[in-house]
Amino acid sequence: MDLLKELCETPGIPGREERLRAIMRRELAPVTDELRVDALGSLIGVKKKAGAPKLMIAAHMDEIGFVVSHIDKDKGWLRLVGLGGHDPRNMTAQRVTVCTAGGDLPGVLYPGIKPPHIQTAEDSKKQPVISDFFVDLGLPVEAVKERVEIGDMVALRREYQEIGDCVSAKALDNRVALYVLIRAMQTAQSSGFEVYAAATSQEEVGLRGALTSAYGISPDVGIALDTTLAVDIPGVAEHEQVTHLGGGAAIKILDSSSISHPKLVVFLRELAERRGIAWQHEILPRGGTDAGSMQRIQAGVPVGTISIPTRYIHSPVEMVHKADVEAAIALLAAFIEEGHTADLALI
Repeated sequence: MDLLKELCETPGIPGREERLRAIMRRELAPVTDELRVDALGSLIGVKKKAGAPKLMIAAHMDEIGFVVSHIDKDKGWLRLVGLGGHDPRNMTAQRVTVCTAGGDLPGVLYPGIKPPHIQTAEDSKKQPVISDFFVDLGLPVEAVKERVEIGDMVALRREYQEIGDCVSAKALDNRVALYVLIRAMQTAQSSGFEVYAAATSQEEVGLRGALTSAYGISPDVGIALDTTLAVDIPGVAEHEQVTHLGGGAAIKILDSSSISHPKLVVFLRELAERRGIAWQHEILPRGGTDAGSMQRIQAGVPVGTISIPTRYIHSPVEMVHKADVEAAIALLAAFIEEGHTADLALI
């Protein structure tokens, strides 16, 4: 899974997806007839089929991250503005990559709080917020000011690791979906659609790239690929666990951005059963995917989402099960082949 490793370890925050775009261009070029980039930076690969309905498959490229908002004049500490849904509890004592015009710099991300050795009882009760955090580059202030600019991208820095039957890395949300998109496009033996494989931008800050891409494509049906919560861990009640690692690809019923087309949910479920693909239902109380943007364009688009169950989401140690990834690839490839036969009429 070298490609998944490359995708996860490559920095790309909302609005700065250019490194991921280059990888996706390289991988999609052999399996598409045309590649283009729209004004918001989404890369769209088209597998043409004249007269066929248009299928848009959206997988976002961006990861949660930061931009440099201030450089301390005396010490060179970098202050940050967050992009995406950060939990400060997952940010303490992390390494980051600061991406500058002159090259990447490693740094340490830490909150401006006292260590336990000198904390008072009151200090120990304080919960950090994003504005408490700074980046230490380990460089003299003059070097920092020379190399770093306001607005530079800052991404979490964590290596990809295979652990048992799983993989753990930063940015599996949503690089694993990019991996699924590539492998499904390579795997599908035929297509009843004209396929638009969209690696979208700026999902983590409001599903933005998928919206403009969908307007440009005007699809007949849309499938979003994304991660979803697998909180099948201690401390979470069974009814709140959403999905389970190793339980198969998740077929979304709804989240807070979209309600999947009911006939599309049934079709995906029956397709998985017919093909022997492991699957599970998903209802996500909060959070959304690019499906929320695709379904709202023009007169509306029937959409669904195929999700990859993910533990420890929006942290540097996100985890997915290899079997779930393979199930998602198989289900998407099957839909590319057969999805045009689905009856999506609402009466």
